[in-house]
Amino acid sequence: MSPAAPPSPSPAPASRLLDWRVRFGALALIWGFSFLFIKVGTEGFAPFQVTFGRLLFGTAVLAVAIVVKRDRLPRGARVWGHLAVAAFLLNALPFSLFAYAELTIPSTLAGICNATTPLWGMLLSLVALSEDRPTRVRAAGLGIGFVGVLTVLGAWQGFSGLDVTGTVLALLASFSYAVGWIYVRRTLSGTGVSNLSLAGSQVGLATLQLAVVTPLFTSVPTSVELAPLLAVIALGALGTGYAMLLQYGVVAEVGPTTASMVTYFIPVIATAAGVALLDERLTWNTPVGAVVVLAGAALTQTRGSARTAGVRASGGRPAPSRAALRDPGDSRDSRDSRKDKIAPRA
Repeated sequence: MSPAAPPSPSPAPASRLLDWRVRFGALALIWGFSFLFIKVGTEGFAPFQVTFGRLLFGTAVLAVAIVVKRDRLPRGARVWGHLAVAAFLLNALPFSLFAYAELTIPSTLAGICNATTPLWGMLLSLVALSEDRPTRVRAAGLGIGFVGVLTVLGAWQGFSGLDVTGTVLALLASFSYAVGWIYVRRTLSGTGVSNLSLAGSQVGLATLQLAVVTPLFTSVPTSVELAPLLAVIALGALGTGYAMLLQYGVVAEVGPTTASMVTYFIPVIATAAGVALLDERLTWNTPVGAVVVLAGAALTQTRGSARTAGVRASGGRPAPSRAALRDPGDSRDSRDSRKDKIAPRA
């Protein structure tokens, strides 16, 4: 599924480059702080309420963008059915799992677990995508990433002091992202609908899913504190809505390869924010393991031959989520790639 190499763009003016760098930095900050927002949000709301608020405000931002751009919504029951499944796998389920996970684990650990999505994507692609063939480098990346996860979790100490349930929930959220990207690639390519419209529709469907689930498992808060409320609003409007729009612009200017590098800044920022603003404890194995995880994830995303590259699990994640377009190609693979990043990440 390797897309053809895009023609070299003409040099951009310095002002455009500066604008791209500013927006790239803003994107990394927003997504990196998302885990802090989740942690603060769960201090005042139930996890399902945090997820519902996040999706609601994210949908509002994307809906405004769709109206402003006069984009049209997808048509056909089949497309909407696939979008409903994608909404569950890429939004409703992982967002909820991260919210529940951060009840018992630090936001720093949640951010690092999120970075394992490319590793899950690589592992799943060997089974779910028969056209994908692992190279030695990518296989080595999978092994290195696994070692990094064990380092973060302190395996040699018997995972002492680690909340197993919360950590498993965070890893399951990352796994859900990987499954979702493969599902999207197989079912939503070639629809002829813009990525913005697909993303907005998908997040909107996830909002409806949480609107049904949330009242069944939570009760209305007796009081609403300002900090958790602002955190949920920021998580949705910035981290789930505006960040996606930012990424569209970055990809359009500098291409998906450069834009996808934001993935590797997210756990760094999440860790720094958790330590500096939430006074979360950081031992040496957490940053060291995070670096190893990121190195392994980067290796799993290296491109192989023209026949096998490009089936990578969308940076594994939201990966970036969250909504970037890949380089244009001249085959079905390129159509798949244009639709493989239509949802935001955590």
